[in-house]
Amino acid sequence: MQQFFYILCYLSFLLLLGVIIKAKIKIFQELFIPASVIGGAIGLLLSPEVMGRFLSFSIPISWSKDISLLPSLLIVPVIASIPLGMDLKIKNSRGEARDILITGFILFIVTFLQLALGYTINSFYTYILDKPLYSAFGAELNTGFAGGHGTAGMIGRVLQEMNLDYWSTAQGIAITTATFGLVGGILIGIFLINKACRNEETSILKQPNDIPQELKRGYYTDISKQNSLGRETMLSSSIDTLAFHMTIIFSVCGLSYLILNIVKKYHIPILSSLSIWAFAMIIMMLVWNTIKKLKLEWCVDIKVKSRISALFTEFAVVSAIASLPLKAIFTYLIPISLMIILGFLATWYCIKFYCYKYFKNNYPFERAISMAGTSFGVFLTGILLLKICDPEFSSPVLGDYSLGFSLTALVGPLMIITSISLSVNYNPIFPIIFNGALILFFSLIIWKLNRTVS
Repeated sequence: MQQFFYILCYLSFLLLLGVIIKAKIKIFQELFIPASVIGGAIGLLLSPEVMGRFLSFSIPISWSKDISLLPSLLIVPVIASIPLGMDLKIKNSRGEARDILITGFILFIVTFLQLALGYTINSFYTYILDKPLYSAFGAELNTGFAGGHGTAGMIGRVLQEMNLDYWSTAQGIAITTATFGLVGGILIGIFLINKACRNEETSILKQPNDIPQELKRGYYTDISKQNSLGRETMLSSSIDTLAFHMTIIFSVCGLSYLILNIVKKYHIPILSSLSIWAFAMIIMMLVWNTIKKLKLEWCVDIKVKSRISALFTEFAVVSAIASLPLKAIFTYLIPISLMIILGFLATWYCIKFYCYKYFKNNYPFERAISMAGTSFGVFLTGILLLKICDPEFSSPVLGDYSLGFSLTALVGPLMIITSISLSVNYNPIFPIIFNGALILFFSLIIWKLNRTVS
């Protein structure tokens, strides 16, 4: 237990070091690299796998092993918290509801496409080149790109629960794709914005403006511009608001572990094959629905919940990068590179096709670039790229994109676990067929929805 405290202190130091380095070194600001990624890279240099090979100084091997387990643990409260405070009711007109749904369905299709592409590369190596990769290889593209560093811990957790010894390798590859997706997504996004502006494809931006320095540095020095963390729904005389939200999240996680253990003990069909985070998300949906029925939704603030989730994600990212299995990653360097390059191309052209087809004269590029940012990196990457095109958020894109993304946040993890299960239990061709069928199905739904509303 004491070692866990030491590790927490060490990871906190890495995060703080990342903040300082980003604030001082311009290249990290220009590339919009988060402090957690910088801190994680420093932690990787100090690991036994790097520093330990060349110098006598490095962190203890036992620390490195425990740090590698943290992302798969921290992802449970992160995913469990998603339904808490979420409001998916669409109270707008039919046209606006159509825009939200189509946005969500396009993001669905991107999820299916990235999973299908990853497993296509697996199948290519396995059946064409006769160089079989491990059975779950391929899910890391979507887990890293659309999921991000925090979600990379999920793939490790899922494979751990399946008792597959390559879980650490898969987690490391997902972290690698997440890093390239985050940095590459911003660079490619800015390039696409400049190109679209020159071609007069942007609806609001007429000349590419300089990105505000605050966005590059990652903080506001002007106190009046600093946002509030959220509402104080509880009084400290009873319980701290932050602590109250954390109790809900951790209580659901604890209940999920309890139910999962019972389910596995009695070998209940189907349920015993579900992962811990799947139970956590389902139980949180029931808990949030109960809170709303009791008219107690006032005690939950989604901004506070999001800050807690972001806190866990920061530590998940820094610990994931600090414990990257470099040797295993270099073993799969060529298929990883192929997956990342094709992932960038397929994702952008897929999003562009659907946006330009179904959002004609309705901010098609702005919608495409925000979705691309999310599908390459994280939700905030999409907001960053959208802010460059629409500095005042005067278009309806942000609202449609936020609600559409909420739908994907619920469905995406389920698709990842389903694809992994199909590949592990059968072969990599099965998730290709499964996701390919879903692409066709949701393409048909979008077409039908567009015709019905139009």
